Amino acid sequence: QVQLVESGGGLVEAGGSLRLSCASSGSIFRINAMGWYRQAPGKQRELVATVTSGGNTNTADSVKGRFTISRDNAKRTVYLQMNSLKPEDTAVYYCNADVTYISGGYIYTDDYWGQGTQVTVSS
Repeated sequence: QVQLVESGGGLVEAGGSLRLSCASSGSIFRINAMGWYRQAPGKQRELVATVTSGGNTNTADSVKGRFTISRDNAKRTVYLQMNSLKPEDTAVYYCNADVTYISGGYIYTDDYWGQGTQVTVSS
C-alpha cells in the first residue's frame, strides 16, 4: 500500500507565495514520475507540473515562471513552490506519483493520488 500526503495549502493574497509538499510512504521500490495537478470548481483536473526521477520537469504554460516543481528522492517527497499567486490559481491541488512496488514476490507499477490540499488566492 502506498500513501501520498499533501501539506502546505491555505489562503494567501494575490502576489503571495505558498509551498506545497507531498510525502510518500509505504512499500515502495521506486518512485518514477511525480507531479502536481489542480482542479478548480466546475473545471476539469489539469496538469500543473511534473518531474521525473532524474529531475526533468514539465510545467504548464499558465504557471511557467511562477511555479517550480522539485523533488527529494531520499525523502520521497515532491514540492511545488508557488510564487506570484493569482486568484485564478485557486483550486484543490493534488499530488500524483507513478510508483513501482513489490508485493508477493511480484513487481507492480501503479498510479497514486493524494487527498488534495486547498489553495485559495484572494484578490
